[in-house]
Amino acid sequence: MHQHLLTIGWREWVALPSLGIGKIKAKIDTGARSSSLHAFDIQIVEFQGQQRVRFKVHPIQRDTINTVSTEADLLEYRPIRNSGGHTELRPVIVTDLELMGKRWLIELTLTNRDAMGFRMLLGRQAIKGRFLIDCHQSFLGDYK
Repeated sequence: MHQHLLTIGWREWVALPSLGIGKIKAKIDTGARSSSLHAFDIQIVEFQGQQRVRFKVHPIQRDTINTVSTEADLLEYRPIRNSGGHTELRPVIVTDLELMGKRWLIELTLTNRDAMGFRMLLGRQAIKGRFLIDCHQSFLGDYK
C-alpha cells in the first residue's frame, strides 16, 4: 500500500516558488495539523476587491539580513494553538510547495517564528498521502 510513497526525513529543504522563496528548511511536524511559516511585518491590503497579505520572511535560520518581501491572497484567519498551548488568530494563505520533485498547493499559517528553531513547519495536512517519514533521516530531497 505504501510502496508508491516517497520517504522524507524529519527535516527537509523545500521551496515556496509563488512566494519567491527558493529554499527554506522545514521541520516535518506530524504533531501539527497545519503548516506554518515565519513571517513578520504582516499587513492586510486590499487589491481588486480581494484581501491580500503582504509580509516579509527571513528564509535562512539565524539570518536576519536575507529578507524576502512577498504577498498572497488571504484565505481566512484561523485560531491556531501554538507549542506553548496558547491560541493565536493567524492569517492563512494557500501557496505552492516543492519537495522531492513534487509540487502541490498547501495552506500555510503566518506567524512570527523568530524564537523557533525552524522558519517553517510542514504539518500533517500538507504531507498526508504523499510521503512516509523516516525520523532517523534528514534532507533526503533536493535543494542541498
